[in-house]
Amino acid sequence: MNQLYNSENKIAAELNTSLVKNIKVLEEMFRDCDDVVKKEFLFRRKDGAVSGYMIYIDGLTDGDMVQQHVIHPLQLRYRMAVETDIWSAFFYSEIDMADLREEPSFDKMVLAVMRGDTALMLDGYDRAIVISSKKLPVRSIEESETEAVMRGPRDSFNESLRMGTALIRRRIKDPKCKIVQHQFGERSRTDYAVVYMEDLVPDGLVDQIEEQLGRYRTDAIYDSGMLAHYMNQKWYSPFPVIQSTERPDKVAASILEGRVAVIVDNSPEVLLLPATFNTYFQAADDYYNQWSVATFARILRYIASILAIGLPGFYIAITCFQVEMLPTKLLMAIAQARSNVTFPIVLEVLLMELEFELLREAGIRLPGPMGNTIGIVGGLIVGQAAVEAGLVSTIVVIIVALTALASFTIPNESFASAYRLLKFFLIIVSAIWGLYGFILGIVVIGIHLSGLTSYGIPYMTPAVSMPDGRKESCKDFVLRLPIYLMRKRPVFTKEKERTRMQNRKKS
Repeated sequence: MNQLYNSENKIAAELNTSLVKNIKVLEEMFRDCDDVVKKEFLFRRKDGAVSGYMIYIDGLTDGDMVQQHVIHPLQLRYRMAVETDIWSAFFYSEIDMADLREEPSFDKMVLAVMRGDTALMLDGYDRAIVISSKKLPVRSIEESETEAVMRGPRDSFNESLRMGTALIRRRIKDPKCKIVQHQFGERSRTDYAVVYMEDLVPDGLVDQIEEQLGRYRTDAIYDSGMLAHYMNQKWYSPFPVIQSTERPDKVAASILEGRVAVIVDNSPEVLLLPATFNTYFQAADDYYNQWSVATFARILRYIASILAIGLPGFYIAITCFQVEMLPTKLLMAIAQARSNVTFPIVLEVLLMELEFELLREAGIRLPGPMGNTIGIVGGLIVGQAAVEAGLVSTIVVIIVALTALASFTIPNESFASAYRLLKFFLIIVSAIWGLYGFILGIVVIGIHLSGLTSYGIPYMTPAVSMPDGRKESCKDFVLRLPIYLMRKRPVFTKEKERTRMQNRKKS
């Protein structure tokens, strides 16, 4: 068994002119694989017969189509053909199946079979015929549940790589849009495609991505999130430097800005890079609504992000250390609310935050209707019970609820998860050093963000960096100006191709 494969887990055997030897290798290779269909048959005519062998995987291949539209017509063609060469009868016959190709490599032939194609071998030939016959189980195109919009397209990516590339081609009808397909994983051999605009992508970016992925060898990947781990150059940072999305319109818009999209087979999430802090606050329907409405929503998200990460820590710092900063009436209201609470403020906040994180995690893991019920009813019941039992005060329930609502306004879930984690960091430093610790924590996070880059692009662009003094990126920052004013592409684009819109002169 081990002799069939080399050190790189590729098939060491070569296709032989003897069909018997080829069948022997395949029988040994696919031993105890009951889903693999193997058929032997003859191509007959008066001057003799040629043995054939067909192999495909049940469930991935349309076997009836191959039998009816390829094998039977070719048997008839060979019986009536004047050519003495059966290979010519195959490739010069008029059949309903046009996608036929020769494959001289045993390893590539088996890989094609594992992808859902059908392989046909003939006695006397040291090459195989690969027939495109895929019939993969694919989920239909549905509306995205994680990136819902009020206005805009409703389609989203599914787990099919080819469907993903088709959704992009549907939006970008330009031959300069390149789709380069590769494989990752020694055993899974998962296909992934790198999509970019040839004239817009910065020089060396695609090569840098391929070089980064070429450093690693692993057994398998099953999702784009696993591939992102190999592409991430800052593994220690809680902030994602590679954006993910399920929306084809967002991917198409990003590609036309000079960014690179990576589509992974078996994953509905497409990776976009480079990414900046600002890209995670941009929602798809920002560009379909009025600029004033989109700007208001964008400002609201930035304010909500501050509340999501800093509100619990700030509350602890003020109420535990700097109480003199509070108005007298507010201080008395807080004191009255905590009159029956047995735990200190820090433990009170941590208890409620952890309780909400448990409810959030439970709501995700449970089925849809039940998960929603757990999230709403559980939060109300547990929160009210905790207040009545004297475990927490009402003000803490309000603080935690407001923090949770603020975190849900961030459009990207992976980016919001970083806020969920760093929220506890600010709670701890605020509990130790008060307001000084809170400010120190904010400074540390700010320094960390300022030092991050995503494939050569500063993470905080355009807040801390505007290359060449350009201010075009600020038109799509906190404020989203009208589209007709955004005449330049962002900093992701190649320097000479920044202009994307020009006014036509009246004749």
